[in-house]
Amino acid sequence: MLRALYSSATGMKAQEYVIDVTANNLANVNTNGFRRSMVDFADLMYVTGKQAGTDNTAGQQTPIPFQIGSGVRAVGTTKSFRSGTFEQTANPFDTAIEGDGFYKINLPNGDPRYTRDGSFKLNSQGLLVNSDGYQVEGAVSIPPDMKASEINIGVDGTVSGTLPGATTPQTFGTIPLFRFVNPAGLSSEGGNLFAETAASGTATQGVANQNGFGSLRQGFVERSNVEVVTELISLISAQRAYEINSRAVRAGDEMLSVTADIVR
Repeated sequence: MLRALYSSATGMKAQEYVIDVTANNLANVNTNGFRRSMVDFADLMYVTGKQAGTDNTAGQQTPIPFQIGSGVRAVGTTKSFRSGTFEQTANPFDTAIEGDGFYKINLPNGDPRYTRDGSFKLNSQGLLVNSDGYQVEGAVSIPPDMKASEINIGVDGTVSGTLPGATTPQTFGTIPLFRFVNPAGLSSEGGNLFAETAASGTATQGVANQNGFGSLRQGFVERSNVEVVTELISLISAQRAYEINSRAVRAGDEMLSVTADIVR
């Protein structure tokens, strides 16, 4: 049986992965803090008919080997952590990270999650939460008599405001930032959240706008870093590669058909 049939089949499957990932990128083009993914590939094992450097019939060493590959396989998806565009909003609790860092979100069961989505709100207890109601790390608690428009979030994450009747601002908490040695190793958990893994390394806590951490910008959110034109090019390339691999399958089928006709 022709190896080309199996090699081309792996190529078609690989391009299916590219289309799946590209479609997910395009679907999340307006998702706050979303990071686009790219599929990484590696070639499969080779059948070696002759090694380079072996002696030929004339007693000379062959300069090149004779090898036939077995196709391709997907080895992983790499996330791009290039910053997305910033969009100004009317919500004073929205914050965007300009630079390196993640917000920490605490799930109801105590598990930590991390995100770049800074579209925060207040819950009924005056606590700073994300869109799903999960509390943001930093124990930020706003008094009920404070107006949202009077809340200030500094570039270092300090949340402050002046209470009614007071003359000096009061601090209501600080939003810390976290970063990883290998953010590409984070696991996407849905809901704009990432989970720490052994590959990402342990989260390092820091203060915004200090020691290499990004600064916070109040009244802004960071959008997805997906570029529609780039994704469309990727989609077209994957489609054409899939088509070419299918033609190789068809060519192999025609060769086998000719062989069968000879036998008959």
